[in-house]
Amino acid sequence: MLDRLFRRRREARAVADFYLAIAAQARQPAFYRDLGVPDTLDGRFDMVVLHVFLVMRRLKGQGAAAADRSRLLFEAMIDHFEKSLMEQGVGDSGVGRRIKTMARGIAGRIEVYDRALADENAAALEVALDNNVYGTASDVPPHRLAVLAAYVWREAAALEAQPLESLMAGEVRFGPPPGAGTD
Repeated sequence: MLDRLFRRRREARAVADFYLAIAAQARQPAFYRDLGVPDTLDGRFDMVVLHVFLVMRRLKGQGAAAADRSRLLFEAMIDHFEKSLMEQGVGDSGVGRRIKTMARGIAGRIEVYDRALADENAAALEVALDNNVYGTASDVPPHRLAVLAAYVWREAAALEAQPLESLMAGEVRFGPPPGAGTD
């Protein structure tokens, strides 16, 4: 019984670390500095969701263990957002309502991103990125959308090439974010 409890705790810690590695990529300054992603709570939220989506997409259809890892990754992201709200001083009564709203928003983003990538629809992906990642920005230059969309396509393909075993072990490799010179 204790062994099972410790195993669950180790797995929860491993998934939390996996989530933090993914979130670290989403926080790379180049996204905000060079691509004009709003450096706000909303902009950072959307970049984390985008990167977690890419990993969840890779895990999709890879068996029960991968589905479980994907679910736990989603839960770790929600847990992190919940803790962030509490640190910002949102009262206990407001956290649940906000988390439900966030979860619905995340589900919508996942659906739109997944559909755009599945259909290889560059225009749909750019619209999704404009509506979500750049949702609070005004007058986003089209080339920034194109560069971010190209990054998403590249990372989706790179994750597809990564061995499932490494992802299941909590190892994820992202390429560098688009750098300076994108303006």
